[in-house]
Parts: sequence; C-alpha cells; structure tokens
Amino acid sequence: MKILEINNLRKIYKTKLSSTTVEALKDINFSVEKGEFIAIMGESGSGKSTLLNLIATIDNPTSGKIILDGKNISLSSESEMAVFRRENLGFVYQEFNLLNSLNNKDNILLPLVLANERVKTMEEKLKPIAKALNIENIINKYPYEISGGQKQRVAVARAIITKPKLLLADEPTGALDSNSSMELLNLFEEINKTGQTILMVTHSAMAASRASRVLFIKDGVIYYDIYKGSLNNEEMYNKIVKTQMMLLSGGESIE
Repeated sequence: MKILEINNLRKIYKTKLSSTTVEALKDINFSVEKGEFIAIMGESGSGKSTLLNLIATIDNPTSGKIILDGKNISLSSESEMAVFRRENLGFVYQEFNLLNSLNNKDNILLPLVLANERVKTMEEKLKPIAKALNIENIINKYPYEISGGQKQRVAVARAIITKPKLLLADEPTGALDSNSSMELLNLFEEINKTGQTILMVTHSAMAASRASRVLFIKDGVIYYDIYKGSLNNEEMYNKIVKTQMMLLSGGESIE
C-alpha cells in the first residue's frame, strides 16, 4: 500500500535581487510503501533537503504533486497544511528543536496540546513511549540538563506521539557522537518494525545502511535507487559507498 506518491515534482527558486533562477528539483518521481524505511542521499546542493521540506509542507512546489495517504497536499491552503502537518507528520531534526523553557515531558506533549487533547489521554500516550525510548528517568528534566543523545530520544518521542503516517528525519545523527548515533539508528529500526514509515535525509552511509531503501539525488533528479533486500548492514553500507563513488565519477554501474 502506497503511503506517499511524488509525481513530476519541480522546485524553482528565484533570487530577490535579480531575475536569476535556480532549479533545485527538476522532475522527481517516486513512491513510498507503508512501513518502508527510506534514506535520501546526495551531495550538498543536490536537492535532498528541498525535497524533504516540500514533503514536510514547509515549502511549496513550483509544479507537480505530493500525495500523502491519498490527499494531494500540494493543493492545500496554509491553514489546511498546518492542521495536516500536525495530524499526519512527525519531525526529527539535526539540532533537536526542543524548547529549553519547557521540560522534556512538555516538549513531547506539545503536539498533543496544540491538538487540544485531554490531559488524561496525553498521559496515556506518553507512558509507553517514554518506556520504549528509555527516557522515563529524564522526563521531568529540561533539555539543557541532558546529553545530545537523550535530547534526540526526546525529539523522537515528540515526533511519534501523534502516531504520524510519515516520520521525517533531517540529518538526525548529524549532531551526535558515534555511540549516540548508533543508539538512534537502532531506535529507528525498532520504530520501523512497529510499522512506522520513515523518510530520512542523511549524508552518512552508515546511517543510510539501516534503511530498507536508499534514493540518491543528483542535480535535482532521482539518479539511483537501491534496495537492501537480504543484505546485512555492512553489505548495504558497502553498496551505498560504491554507489556514491559511481555518482561522483559519473558512471552508470556499481558492479
């Protein structure tokens, strides 16, 4: 079952001080099956962050369609997108984006507060997530009192507490040390096993090797697409690295 469909997506930016245009995305086409864990890779300026921002409804496409769970979100108004984003999307950022003025518990519950959930309902939703993510002992602390790895776990809890149709992660290991990165990727794998669909932008071949599928963007188009299948993490890592080398050399084969 397809949860996300991207059809003929284009994004053109025009500079404010001149008539110069930049075509960040040229003609993007792909679909995501429910329960997939997909990594999006590419060099800086390739268009991967632009693509994530369009899917996240943070930006609007120049043309093309973004269909999430049967709804063409590219046609929605600003107010409709705000509600749709809150009800259907979860976000994990490189810099965590936690509010230091709120304790970790209130940071996690913020999406439910904005949705006017009852306090009892929020508590019921929080308890199993806090236990699963092993953050019960830091739930009443503030973000500035905990480590980077713990902050990212709190951010993941905030992202999944609404049970989003799609979890979007933008360089989620970028601000973490190697141990915290491995813990987060293990966590993503576990979340994915529960049926959560994940779309992750990353520069890291190690992070991407945990995904079931990797899309490579080059010059604003999907240039290559590889599936993990029966490969283990190390084999997938090696395949990703070979593909990156192929893209850099302009070749067409990774064999």
